[in-house]
Amino acid sequence: MDISELSKGLDTIWVILTAAMILLMEGGFALLEAGFVRQKNAASIIMKVFVDIAFGALVFFAFGFALMYGKDAGGLIGTTGFFIKGDLSHLSFNISNDTYWFFQCAFVIAAISIVSGAVAERIHFRAYILYTILMTGLIYPISGHWIWSSNGWLAKLGMIDFAGSAAIHALGGFAALAAAIFIGPRIGKFGADGSTNIVPPSNLPLASVGAFILWFGWFGFNSGSTLSATNGSIGHIAVTTMLASAAGCAACILFTNLRYQKADPPMTINGALAGLVGITAGCAYVSSAAAILIGAVSGIAMVLASEWLERRRVDDPVGAFAVHGVSGSIGTLAVGLFTLPNTASHAGLFYGGGWNLLGIQALGLLVVAIWGFALTWGGLKLIQLFKPVRVTTDEELVGLDVGIHGVPAYSQEPGFLNVDQLRSQS
Repeated sequence: MDISELSKGLDTIWVILTAAMILLMEGGFALLEAGFVRQKNAASIIMKVFVDIAFGALVFFAFGFALMYGKDAGGLIGTTGFFIKGDLSHLSFNISNDTYWFFQCAFVIAAISIVSGAVAERIHFRAYILYTILMTGLIYPISGHWIWSSNGWLAKLGMIDFAGSAAIHALGGFAALAAAIFIGPRIGKFGADGSTNIVPPSNLPLASVGAFILWFGWFGFNSGSTLSATNGSIGHIAVTTMLASAAGCAACILFTNLRYQKADPPMTINGALAGLVGITAGCAYVSSAAAILIGAVSGIAMVLASEWLERRRVDDPVGAFAVHGVSGSIGTLAVGLFTLPNTASHAGLFYGGGWNLLGIQALGLLVVAIWGFALTWGGLKLIQLFKPVRVTTDEELVGLDVGIHGVPAYSQEPGFLNVDQLRSQS
């Protein structure tokens, strides 16, 4: 075996393993969201995660990957590579197209999972399936093509987004915001007098385990984006990822302790995730000190964004927009400030690179945010013509587990359930 074959084999193993780590994050999403919502809706959360994986993979295989990475003439949309067939000769990686598809498939599944939590406890299951097809087949692949395809128009301008603060997280976060506004708050979340009612998480230990799984998988998310097992920046990427997540978590512990006189557990969980989201775009390009700053700012901004949503009477049960939309925006812009010289095509503003990169990052962020929000809103309006997007009042009150899926997530007492009666309610 020559060196080139050995290198290709090592890169293939590296990409497959890190893609598997990213797919394991779906278990993290499932536990995190099930722990944040009420017990009567835990099974519905798990079902949505299965939809993300199953429909997301099939749709991305059929045409999403082609739209994202196929050849094109104008930088807007790919036109080859359906079913991973046809002309993909422009993909010049040291891995096979099948391997690259698998890695990117893990990313698209993560993108749709962001939206899942924002509409928890009141979206209709069938409508969610249709939206999943829309997100994984059109919304994410097209904007992803602009940023990550070699011929994408934002890529040609010089936009930098190493592992997806904009392409995945800001897109998913602003899509989640649109979905949460469109579908409306949960019954009883906001009082007629403008007050906000707290909906306590059903299982914080479960949510914490979900966050730890996401934290673990994120090292595959960021380090795996090198697509090479011999890339010398893998270690630095892991360090910046760890420091940013730790800083986001620590900042939330300290900030909520000062602001509320108590260290808030759900905010602490989301603070770690906010730091991870914030560093994703620049993990390969910024210093360790910058990573700490990015993580800390992302964590504090997440808390403030969560409060702002509640004042605007927007119900986001898991903080999807605050974590992904806000922190993804911070991370995207931070690239324009902190990118070290000789690590990317342009240095950041604070390292003598001028305003050019920051302007490009801001333009890309604005485009992605508008795209995710507008296409989600329009898509849900279209779905509403064929299927109700929101469950009925009775289904919401009894819980989606029984009302939609016909089975509770947790058995309250030993005994048998009347299957016919439960199914008649769905």
